[in-house]
Amino acid sequence: MKGIDHIGIAVNDLDSASATYERLLGKPRYKTEHVEAEEVKTAFFSCGDSKIELLESAHENSTISRFIGKRGEGIHHIAFQVDDIREEIRRLKAAGFDFSVEEPRVGADNKLFCFLHPRKTHGVLVELCQEIKEATDRRGKSFD
Repeated sequence: MKGIDHIGIAVNDLDSASATYERLLGKPRYKTEHVEAEEVKTAFFSCGDSKIELLESAHENSTISRFIGKRGEGIHHIAFQVDDIREEIRRLKAAGFDFSVEEPRVGADNKLFCFLHPRKTHGVLVELCQEIKEATDRRGKSFD
């Protein structure tokens, strides 16, 4: 793993939360994105070598909506950047970790992602993410 890519924060209102984080960080968000497949709207902020990702539900039955319903707004996940997401999945499965979904999916910020199940990470939802490169298709499979 290369390091922390971002911290995901579940929020009720993306615009209100974005205004708060703009004041907190002293800079504007650099990107907003609607990821329909994940039923989420996102806003990204640079923060040193890492990022803050605000997540608002785009559907009343989405993962973020259910999270907020159970726990309220707050930290949803921590994401680690990896060079080869499929190799990390193999390595972590061999080390005894479980995944919520084992096949990487295309998400926000031009990344492939997958989540480790929090039951094996002391209650923390851990995301692996890999930047999609030109030599891969949108599913992350190499053209070679």
